Amino acid sequence: MPRITINEIARRTGVSKGAVSYALNGRPGVSEATRERILTVARELGWAPNRTARLLSGSRTDTFGLILARDARTLGLEPFYMEFVAGLESELGDRSYALLLQVTPSLEVELETYRKWSSERRVDAVVVVDLRVDDPRLALLDRLEIPAVFVGDPSVVPGHTCVWTDDRTAMAEAVAHLVELGHRRLARVAGISDFAHVAIRDEAFGLAVERAGVQGTILHADFSGEEGKRATRELVLRDGAPTAILFDNDLMAIASLAALSELGIEVPDDVTLLAWDDSPLCSITHPQLSAMSHDVVAFGAHVARRLFAVLEGAPPAAHLDSTPQFRRRGSTTPPRTGPLPSRPVGG
Repeated sequence: MPRITINEIARRTGVSKGAVSYALNGRPGVSEATRERILTVARELGWAPNRTARLLSGSRTDTFGLILARDARTLGLEPFYMEFVAGLESELGDRSYALLLQVTPSLEVELETYRKWSSERRVDAVVVVDLRVDDPRLALLDRLEIPAVFVGDPSVVPGHTCVWTDDRTAMAEAVAHLVELGHRRLARVAGISDFAHVAIRDEAFGLAVERAGVQGTILHADFSGEEGKRATRELVLRDGAPTAILFDNDLMAIASLAALSELGIEVPDDVTLLAWDDSPLCSITHPQLSAMSHDVVAFGAHVARRLFAVLEGAPPAAHLDSTPQFRRRGSTTPPRTGPLPSRPVGG
């Protein structure tokens, strides 16, 4: 079947090629009646835009980009990004936009990918996640003039559009709930220390345990299940083991259940666990995991709406999405009065 061209649509409608171009690209310059007539003929003919021609003309690609500089094996198991992408797609699909998702092994490769996307005009805007302190992506995207929405605290991206959750307040509330239950030795299995949101939670955790006059310990991991198990074992095998452990994501918290079971340690009788994000997986473990809960799908949808707003010329602004809330389930209880059961060091 021959490709339908603008010339053919112009011939069928009796208008100039310029008028057809204005109508198909949503630009002013034609009356609404003429625009509707052109669009009707285009639909009847089954017209589709030539992507190469659109890119060369500088018009939109109907595509947003998202790069994840993470281990692909971890991402395959990470509930947060599955839900986050689902939220993005819920808004993009309604507007016939596509998501270009790319997984890279490092931040350096991510930066190079942005340069490539810019030179090839692959995307209209990008979502930027896993913000770093002094993040080099801000300056690069500004220089490349790629519109962006940053997912993270406004203190990290001043002067840019961001969507964020209030992790400082959420961490303070998490510690307060555990202290109220009677816990005096708390630990936190944190994510990658270079990430800004991890640093924000670290600081908030430290301040909260100091104000409460309780003991607080932080171990950093990489968000993976294996690292969650390693950190859990390290914490419970030391003297003065914590009676409550907070995790930076659901995956590490879920993995900790296996580590504790191998050591003969019961949850929540011997140690309380608290996850972060509250994916559906938290409700199918045994016991069910308590979590700092927020709607990640809605979070992703909010980010998508801000992307469209940026394209439409909205000025830079910080948009608070939510503050994760403590949701108590079966993995949290007041601490036991006696010591933890004996634990095989090599088990």
